[in-house]
Amino acid sequence: MEVLSFSYLTTFFPLFILLWFVQNWKKSRAQKQLPGPWKLPVVGYLHNLAGSLPHHVLRDLAGKYGPLMHLQLGEISAVVVSSPLMAKEVMKTHDLAFASRPELLVTKITAYGGKDIAFAPYGSYWREMRKLAILELLSVKRVQSFSFI
Repeated sequence: MEVLSFSYLTTFFPLFILLWFVQNWKKSRAQKQLPGPWKLPVVGYLHNLAGSLPHHVLRDLAGKYGPLMHLQLGEISAVVVSSPLMAKEVMKTHDLAFASRPELLVTKITAYGGKDIAFAPYGSYWREMRKLAILELLSVKRVQSFSFI
């Protein structure tokens, strides 16, 4: 009885894992994404940026994939904008979608869970921190008090 259950387990567990990977792969492929180059599973496109000048590589990619493209840089997805018209569209029309920084594990550990002014996500908390820094820490009187340094 135990041998039979063990054989079922060794048969169906890898099959279940394989089906799960196939299902997730189909979901990721079904999402509409920007054009971009192929990527390696863990490092993404970083292997092509390492050897040469990155801005030359990005220029060549923009010629091939267009002014707006997707790059996978390790675990981070990046959108590369390479034309002034697209940059204006991104910065003026869709500014809130690109305003926040990525949530990284190292940021959560070293910056009090992302509550630091440099790493806080864009929103009311960040605006309040920025206003406090400008009014209290960077006021003319406060800056002049450090002029002897």
